[in-house]
Amino acid sequence: MKVILSAIFIFLSAVTIAQELPATHYKIYSTSAQKIITPDDIVNDMANADVLFFGEEHNDSTAHYLEFSLFKKLSEKYPQKTALSMEMFQTDCQLVLNEYLAGLIREKNLVTDARTWPNYKDYKPLVELAKSNHLPVIAANAPTRYTNMVTRGGLDALKQLDAQAKSYLAPLPIDTATGAYYDKFAKIMGGHASMPGMQIYQSQNLWDATMGWSIAKFLKNHSGFKVLQLNGGFHSEEKLGAVAQLKKYAPKLRVLNIATYMDDSFDKPDWSKLAGMADYIILTDPKLPKTF
Repeated sequence: MKVILSAIFIFLSAVTIAQELPATHYKIYSTSAQKIITPDDIVNDMANADVLFFGEEHNDSTAHYLEFSLFKKLSEKYPQKTALSMEMFQTDCQLVLNEYLAGLIREKNLVTDARTWPNYKDYKPLVELAKSNHLPVIAANAPTRYTNMVTRGGLDALKQLDAQAKSYLAPLPIDTATGAYYDKFAKIMGGHASMPGMQIYQSQNLWDATMGWSIAKFLKNHSGFKVLQLNGGFHSEEKLGAVAQLKKYAPKLRVLNIATYMDDSFDKPDWSKLAGMADYIILTDPKLPKTF
């Protein structure tokens, strides 16, 4: 069994993914159609949408496979009109990322200068696909040094930044989107009483707003593109977080979202418990190996 799992892991981590992963390892449910669907169905639905948010669990090997598969299928259906947007790259690294995509610098420079995540191997296949097909990749996330500033001193701390620093962020002031998102955030933090103040929630909103702003800014200059946005699931569940922020900057954009979970109920899922999370729910087999 260990040998089989290791083989699957190597397959999923390969830079070139040439075959379809058996659908027995995942289930995709359309909450509007209330039925099991395929990745091709999602791609077809994108005819009526501009942005597809893929909310992942960062160590889910099957989710990473499906991200690659969807990006590949979108790029084939919309050649030269597909872009990848990523939480995993910060806005001040866009120049470095562009230089790598253009073949001007080596991968080791991308890894160091663009401050790639420790599990960059999970996203490398998508970046390489974009590179080989000359597709844009959006470094969408706020630089960590600025979210740390907000965690310490609140959003007002950003007023001290100069114009260049502010250009890496969503326009100030940032809407803190109180209400359902705040309540949800407080819950995962252990309740309102467990939060030392609003600063940590405000840093979450800076994170979300900058991702939304990055996508909106790109689409303003690239009309007709389809954007696949990758982020941790919390940022786009229930179309809150980054999705809600994007809609504030570009109300007319049409958005679909995916929520992905490695779920112990994989064999017999109760879809009704998950239906409110996204347009598409993907459950992946928790018995498969994680990427870290």
